[in-house]
Amino acid sequence: MDRTRSRWRWWTVGLAGATGLALTGAGVASTTAADTVGRTVTTTLLSADLPGKSIRDRPSADDHRDDDHGNHDKGNHDKGNHDKGDKDNGKGDKGEGKKKRKGIPVPCDADRLIAAITLANTHGGAVLDLAKDCTYLLTAAQNGNGLPTITTPITMNGKHTTIKRAAAADQFRILTVDTGGELTLNHLKITGGHTADSGGGILINAGGSLTTNHSIITRNIAASGGGIATNGTTHVKHSTVSHNTASSGGGISSSGGLLTVGTSRIAANTASFGGGITSGVAVRVDHSVIIANQAQSAGGGLLVGGGTGTITNTHITNNAAPVGGGVLGFAGGQYTFRTVIVADNAATTGIGGGLSVDVGLSVVVEDSAIKNNTAVTDGGGIVNSGELVVRHTKIVGNQADQGGGIDNVNGATLTLLATKITKNIAVTDGGGIFNEAGGTVNLNTATGTIVIENRPNNCVNVPGCFG
Repeated sequence: MDRTRSRWRWWTVGLAGATGLALTGAGVASTTAADTVGRTVTTTLLSADLPGKSIRDRPSADDHRDDDHGNHDKGNHDKGNHDKGDKDNGKGDKGEGKKKRKGIPVPCDADRLIAAITLANTHGGAVLDLAKDCTYLLTAAQNGNGLPTITTPITMNGKHTTIKRAAAADQFRILTVDTGGELTLNHLKITGGHTADSGGGILINAGGSLTTNHSIITRNIAASGGGIATNGTTHVKHSTVSHNTASSGGGISSSGGLLTVGTSRIAANTASFGGGITSGVAVRVDHSVIIANQAQSAGGGLLVGGGTGTITNTHITNNAAPVGGGVLGFAGGQYTFRTVIVADNAATTGIGGGLSVDVGLSVVVEDSAIKNNTAVTDGGGIVNSGELVVRHTKIVGNQADQGGGIDNVNGATLTLLATKITKNIAVTDGGGIFNEAGGTVNLNTATGTIVIENRPNNCVNVPGCFG
């Protein structure tokens, strides 16, 4: 059949063009902010789906607390995803505690903060202790930023401390980190940034770096990277990036350097492409939650392509997009998903409810669960147009018109090792696996791979699969 192939090519051609513009931050108009995801979802994933993993995600209740608790998203205390360091109420984890030292006090006044950063840049860096329970309200821009550009190593420590653009002020982002700048944020909230360029909250240019610890980046707007846009090195640790809006990369857009996300939540962000995260380079996500993000075109939770990535011990749940509800991989590259749950995501009008793998992309999924995802057309759990290896993984309870569990496209290669594909549903054909003419499926039943209890049938055009 040619219908999936032609539809997939149409989406990826449009995607490459759109993200190519968005990642440069030029010529793209910003989108309207969305304060709510528009749905409240409670998902419980049982430990049976993924050995040793149990989580309960409540995006609506937790993420709305961002506005009231400047530095601690209670969602970070979800079982199975966040260690006790998240409960320290300002003490930080051991690694952060070693780095954190007494700094220069900055009174609760935006002008004093601007002066302190300017002086720190002049003197080659500083540790700044911002005022507790303070909101530094920014009312005017400096070269497109509310605060001076960071050009040296600067650490900002807070405690229930917020840096915010005033609602009535002209549009500007909160912070830029330039070449040579090394910005560390501890227990801070960055909010209200708005720019027609990149990085509504924070922009990291090439040669700059950002580390966030126990911080919140929320309700910022940009063309690319609503919360954070990075061309340098960015580490998001024990933090929340939520309710941000962009054309590409609602929460985070990474187009250069290395992006790492650890023990963090990427929640309820919106974009045209890549609701939660967009990355075209190197990305690592570990022990995190990517939940309730939305894309109007493709890649609801995570959109990756052209680079390399490792996503481990992470839950990608309740995300939505017309194509690639949970994850969309495009334009080549190599990615590994290990000990990951991809569940309850939706391709609202097209293909790939849980995971979409494009032509030229190499993906390995192992020790994971692809569960209860839906697609209106093809590939409820997975649609594969590239090279996909699935090991020691459960693909269960997914639904689509064709290929309820997996749809393998003409020219694609799918290898299944010790994998269970059960209780998936297709409206038309291929409840477990639909292999289009010209596609290759290596079932490897000797390793323990089984395809059973799918409706209306287990397989179409898959050697060694019956019923």
